[in-house]
Amino acid sequence: MLYTRRRRVVVTGVGVVAPRGIGVKQFWETLTAGKSATRTITAFDATGFRSRIAAECDFDPATNGLTESQAREMSRSMQFAYVAAREALEQSQLDVTDELAPRVGVALGSAVGSVRELDHAYRMLSADGTTTDLDPGLASAHLADHNSPSSLVREIAWLVGAEGPAAMVSAGCTSGLDAIGYGCDLIREGSADVVFAGATDAPITPITVACFDAIRATSASNEDPEHAARPFDAERDGFVLGEGAAVLVLESAEHASARRAQVIAEVAGFAARCNAHHMTGLRPDGREMADAISGTLNQARVLANQISYINAHGSGTKQNDRHETAAYKLALGEQARRIPISSIKSMIGHSLGAIGSIELAACALAIQNNVIPPTANLRTNDPDCDLDYVPLVAREQRVDVALSVGSGFGGFQSAALLTREGHCDESAS
Repeated sequence: MLYTRRRRVVVTGVGVVAPRGIGVKQFWETLTAGKSATRTITAFDATGFRSRIAAECDFDPATNGLTESQAREMSRSMQFAYVAAREALEQSQLDVTDELAPRVGVALGSAVGSVRELDHAYRMLSADGTTTDLDPGLASAHLADHNSPSSLVREIAWLVGAEGPAAMVSAGCTSGLDAIGYGCDLIREGSADVVFAGATDAPITPITVACFDAIRATSASNEDPEHAARPFDAERDGFVLGEGAAVLVLESAEHASARRAQVIAEVAGFAARCNAHHMTGLRPDGREMADAISGTLNQARVLANQISYINAHGSGTKQNDRHETAAYKLALGEQARRIPISSIKSMIGHSLGAIGSIELAACALAIQNNVIPPTANLRTNDPDCDLDYVPLVAREQRVDVALSVGSGFGGFQSAALLTREGHCDESAS
């Protein structure tokens, strides 16, 4: 099937699993309340670690509709993705018929896949690392699945009945945005009419926590977990690890219109860049992120003064927050000072590859509800982060255009733009 013009892509379903936010309703209530979900780690004994805090999901498989068999076979990250995709499918009211199935795709992102189960398996097979003579007889029958990130995509395709393109996207902390960008490309090029796109990660494990401890990237505010995640604050000392998933149902505007679907938002633009510079280092002028932002605005044909809200990467590291502030100024000029910006990582932590899709879900809900979530714990202004970072309290304001940005180790920079359906057409007329 060939298309001679650029197809518009809309969002018709959203599903979320996040700390203190299982399901879209609870997720949105958590964000607008401005309360942090960070606590002392309960997933394992973190005694001896530099950072002993995280934003964990209180997720029970049975309560969330998974059978005993599914709970036993699926990794935690797979369970998150499954529940989020199921909610998105239900909200979209999409009927994937035999005729439609070959035109339905899946694009799922993850930074660390099923690392929780792999970590556990290694510790069990090696007697907690005391021997290199692993006993394969102790391995779970599902270990091969957990070792293959593609199993996450397969499970979502089976759930929704998708027989079209299916792909795993792993680009570190931009995976969630990049998977949605790829899903949009599939629709725009005519390879699919519908794509279930998003990301999932469950990285709260000893090996992952140790990785970030080693480079001192995470917060060590162990005595006050609730206030540890404080992006753009002068007293910030690193990010807080999180977990979760989000899945969006993307459709061509024509397909959504033909079935009279309720449209939540339109994906007007996406762009990604890599700085080819350093594993963790960022240039102080913010050029790499600024390029991604400019590319997104150009694709969407949106001007800086049309942006209603920016959902920041806002990790809470000194370097990233300053780089990001510089990027907004470089890409948006003086308009950067007039746009409300916030980081929801202050409330739900940084779930690595999953966070980009969760943040884009938050943008869709901001458009739907005309409310801007706050940056929790932002009490002391950093003079180097001098933009409107919406401290502490949610702000009621009409949101027609929402920009979301992501930054990842390795120099990955991505940006996506959501608009109220038809807003760009109205602005151009």
